[in-house]
Amino acid sequence: MTQHEYVFVAISIILGLAITRLLGHMGGLIRAHKRIKFHWATVLWAVSIMLLTLQMWWVGWALRDLAEWTIVDFLFLVAGTIFIYGAAELALPVEDYDLANDLELNFLDHSQTLGRVSAAFMVGYFAVGPYFNIRLLNNAPLPSILLAGLGALLAVGIVFKPRWFKVFSVLIAGYALAVLLLTA
Repeated sequence: MTQHEYVFVAISIILGLAITRLLGHMGGLIRAHKRIKFHWATVLWAVSIMLLTLQMWWVGWALRDLAEWTIVDFLFLVAGTIFIYGAAELALPVEDYDLANDLELNFLDHSQTLGRVSAAFMVGYFAVGPYFNIRLLNNAPLPSILLAGLGALLAVGIVFKPRWFKVFSVLIAGYALAVLLLTA
């Protein structure tokens, strides 16, 4: 087993859990569909997190050529995956099966309250991104910092301007698609 394979077992578990949580929450919401107050922006936010999770997994293959891993490399990678897991965990409302109170099933309210914590996790994810791009993938520093900075700025917008969530969710979705195209 190579060092890359060894490291990516842990990373794959965390990323797999993030995807599982997003899909699991989605399944619960589909089962409770009659009681949901749906909003497209919350779904777009969750899809964006899914895309960025898959993108991180995809880019992990590029790290296979890294000859020597350090504990710092590993810890930064684990931190990034934990941040994306946190964002995935809180991206969608969760059905609690309290039929007397369906306040948790209002998508937009969730995104403008607890969903802001999801965005805060994404700020952490974008903060560690330049480390991978510069140190591990040998990408140019300025574009790496600017691209991650833009993602962080958009996520900070959700945290501090929750009333603008609809606009920020569209911008984050465009950002996620651009990142996918750049790294494909």
